[in-house]
Amino acid sequence: MSHTEPPLAQARVWLGPLLLLLGGVCIGLAPIGLRMGLDSLGPQAIAFWRYVFAIPMLLILFVAIERRLPTRVNRYVVGAGILFALDIALWHWGLTLTTVANATFIVNLGNICVGFAAWLFLKERPKPIWFLAVLVAVAGAAALSLGGESGGKTDIRGDMLALGAAFMVSGYMLLSKLARNRLGAMDVILWLTITEAITAGIIVAVSGERFLPATLAGFAAPAFLAVAAQIGGQGLIIAGLGRTPAAVAGIILLIQPVIAAAISWQLFEEPLTAIQGGGAGLILLGIWLSQGAARETRRKASSKPSQKPAKEPA
Repeated sequence: MSHTEPPLAQARVWLGPLLLLLGGVCIGLAPIGLRMGLDSLGPQAIAFWRYVFAIPMLLILFVAIERRLPTRVNRYVVGAGILFALDIALWHWGLTLTTVANATFIVNLGNICVGFAAWLFLKERPKPIWFLAVLVAVAGAAALSLGGESGGKTDIRGDMLALGAAFMVSGYMLLSKLARNRLGAMDVILWLTITEAITAGIIVAVSGERFLPATLAGFAAPAFLAVAAQIGGQGLIIAGLGRTPAAVAGIILLIQPVIAAAISWQLFEEPLTAIQGGGAGLILLGIWLSQGAARETRRKASSKPSQKPAKEPA
């Protein structure tokens, strides 16, 4: 007897990837906001105020939605927050020593490495089609990042900083996944942001950047990033990680450079070359291929006798 999967079950399977995709779109706005704020603040200070401005907004949302106090913070959230703040810091520093293309491509490799890390540490063995999706998505990321006009300074030190940022991305997503297995999405994003603000404040002090802009208008870019990238982007990603295998999540988040490139094309009149356009298409194809695992999971679930699903964090 064949089993037809209820529409509600289908929606649940696709909810996690959809949240991740929307979160990746929001995070894709981060380089744009950063670029528009560099006239008033340094990159580390912009990141610091991005987190600080997000905290009161997250607290209001938390109380309005959860109607309770936050759950006690755990080590996974703290570790993830520290790694994320270090990722942003290393990437920004790397950009000062190497080309944007090199730094962007290397950092995005971290989204792929998270699949192997989850396989090793979380025993989440990727589906065979995931490896094909990785090859397609990496080829697309290389074409999108490196296929533009040549030029700009390159320095192995900048490339190494970007590589360090890639490892931080992998660790951040892995620990965030562990945190989401234990806490609700609102608890995780709130504690993450608080940890990131503290870490970023230390980084600003060490780097020697000034904390305050010359005028109040200098806070516009961090405020925009707090809403779009921190609450919208990172919040949706954390929510999606609780419902999606880490390996699949890493590929989905490669939508970020595609969005950033598309907006830069329109906003800063930076048209894509044919190679870059093809790279963006390959990334989208890789994201689509990565959903083969979700489709297989849905088919297996529909073939099993119905069981009461275990309650997972919201």
